[in-house]
Amino acid sequence: MSTMAATLSLPFARLPRPVSLAVVAGLACAFAIGKALPSPIDAISSVVAPLCASANAASPLDKVEVISSHALPNVPGKRVTVVRVFYGPGGFTPPHRHAGSVTAYITKGEIRSQLGGGPVETFKVGQSFFEPPGSTHVVSANASATEPAELIAVFVADEGAQLTTMLE
Repeated sequence: MSTMAATLSLPFARLPRPVSLAVVAGLACAFAIGKALPSPIDAISSVVAPLCASANAASPLDKVEVISSHALPNVPGKRVTVVRVFYGPGGFTPPHRHAGSVTAYITKGEIRSQLGGGPVETFKVGQSFFEPPGSTHVVSANASATEPAELIAVFVADEGAQLTTMLE
């Protein structure tokens, strides 16, 4: 192991493993939003940040990664944002709602979802679900306590809108 790698890993070596993983997940989320995207994306980082803030709810492996975000030239005032949501075993996001419309596509594992007063549904790899604007997303969770799960979410919302609002 190089001296630099040893130096960087020492602070994490003293922390309990779940805390270390939470720190790494938080740093990865901050990096994905703040550094990995072109500068036009910097302007929307504050509206995507609540997604990352909610990610530590149940599993230190939970995280949200912005894949892309673009103004829609044929729909003035609207933006499409694509994110990858990772849920560790047992991971979930607390109740929330999104600005605009959201379509989710499951890419790994199984996701439990419940909108408003509707039924709890379980979606498997290759399946998708839609959230109309302003819907209350009561349940958004990994259906497994032992395996990770992942989905891609596509948001279409007003330019500058806060994409996720946590409910109390």
